Amino acid sequence: MVRLIIEKFPRVLKNKKRLEKRLNIKIESRGKEIQITGAPEDEYKAEKVITALDFGFPFSTALLIKEEDFIFESINIKEHTKRKDFARIKSRLIGTKGKALKTLSTLTGCYFEIKDNWIGVIGEPEHIKNAERAVILIIKGSKHGNVYSYLEKHQIKPVLDLGLKEDDERLEI
Repeated sequence: MVRLIIEKFPRVLKNKKRLEKRLNIKIESRGKEIQITGAPEDEYKAEKVITALDFGFPFSTALLIKEEDFIFESINIKEHTKRKDFARIKSRLIGTKGKALKTLSTLTGCYFEIKDNWIGVIGEPEHIKNAERAVILIIKGSKHGNVYSYLEKHQIKPVLDLGLKEDDERLEI
């Protein structure tokens, strides 16, 4: 049994039946506290999905966490800067009309959301490392162009199946 206290309670309550069905869990609510019951692995994934929903991610994006290929990480802005002007740092992360965040999303293959002094990232484990590094560089004051070129240089190439392994069917010739 997992208990969570969430801020965007109506959002989770609206999707309660869909969450229960897709995550194989039971959700009970009291005020802003949510109680999740189910198999331990399902509870863990549900906790991450509900936290992502509370963060502001769309329902379909938050459900990607259920898949084994995606994880959710959150970065605290306060841990990476001594400055108190969080509005300026957030605006650097978002960019003009969201352009910086879209570019980060495109280059890393991850999804980003900003909530208070936190940045949420959903993506594949290989891409999360570069996404976190890019966000931290922008928080610390690096130029956007330098961060983008860093991401372009450090993009992870997909692993291709070269057909070197033999299938059982090929051996029966």
